[in-house]
Amino acid sequence: MKLKLSYGLMAIVFATALFAGTRSAATPTAAQRALTLEQSIKCPVCRGQSVAESDSEASKAIRTEIERRIADGQSDSEIRSYFSQTLGADILLRPPSSGWGGVVWVLPIAGLVIAGAGIGLAFFRWRRWST
Repeated sequence: MKLKLSYGLMAIVFATALFAGTRSAATPTAAQRALTLEQSIKCPVCRGQSVAESDSEASKAIRTEIERRIADGQSDSEIRSYFSQTLGADILLRPPSSGWGGVVWVLPIAGLVIAGAGIGLAFFRWRRWST
């Protein structure tokens, strides 16, 4: 009984820490939003660099466009959507979290859960077999 209680408390602490760690304390400024967006969009000219890292003219134009759209009051998803539609879906460094792109985010988590359950089951059977 004590073991189940300690595992339950550990799960509650883990879930609380995970929840608290993913929440932002303050609303990001326009400059922080711009940097986050620049880091999530690929430079169309450079290979393997984000718009934030590149000094190419194309990246400078994209940075200017991002700043203009933030000033116009567009959301981050609207800005990403604009660049995705204009320059192609592969311009985004992070895949979308919905639709088929969401599979990229779900599969590793599902794999970890299944592996953890498999290891737990193996230990449970091993414990029953050894006693």
